[in-house]
Amino acid sequence: MTDTGLSTTDTGIRVIVADDQEIARTGLRMILDAQPGIEVVGEAADGQRAVELARRLRPDVCLFDIRMPRCDGIEATRRLAGPDVDQPIAVVVITTFDLDEYVYAALRAGARGFLLKDAGPDLLAQAVRAAANGDALIAPSITARLLSAFAGAGPSGPPAQPIESLTYREEQILATVARGRTNSEIAAELHISLSTVKSHIASLMTKLGVRNRVEIAMWAYETNRLKA
Repeated sequence: MTDTGLSTTDTGIRVIVADDQEIARTGLRMILDAQPGIEVVGEAADGQRAVELARRLRPDVCLFDIRMPRCDGIEATRRLAGPDVDQPIAVVVITTFDLDEYVYAALRAGARGFLLKDAGPDLLAQAVRAAANGDALIAPSITARLLSAFAGAGPSGPPAQPIESLTYREEQILATVARGRTNSEIAAELHISLSTVKSHIASLMTKLGVRNRVEIAMWAYETNRLKA
């Protein structure tokens, strides 16, 4: 089996899976199709085919391996979710290596998070749902280590400063996001409501001029707000 473009539906979260290993695509498909409200609508064995499928099928989320032939996951992400894309598609990157040197670049290219291939069904489903809802998720077990290790790979020059000073509560939210906490975990840790968490994260994105919580986390490390 090489690439497959499948029929779409009007219900649930529609996902395209791209990985050059057929066994990996099959495994991801089985896991995702078993999740309520998630359906794999296309598969690709290389990045170029993945981009073509995504542009044609307009899925809710693309799940991309980083290392693929013809067009790697970073470039595929940039083409579909980069800052210059008029109608970006949510992308989650998935990799075998927790310190893959390309992951930071993938996040910079517009990915809404990344997972390890051994993340398990629950975390995989969480990441897909988060991306579909305009949120982002990085595997919590490696968030701090990854971002601190690759913060130096960002653009030269000092990070942009917030357009308004952050409040004490926003600084707290910033720290928890940078540690990979989900909204529910933040709400429980800080003893606030889920809607309050979402409101603070929206405010952070506005003040920092970023697109999602992944970029919030990267900003925290680039400004030395949080150490690993």
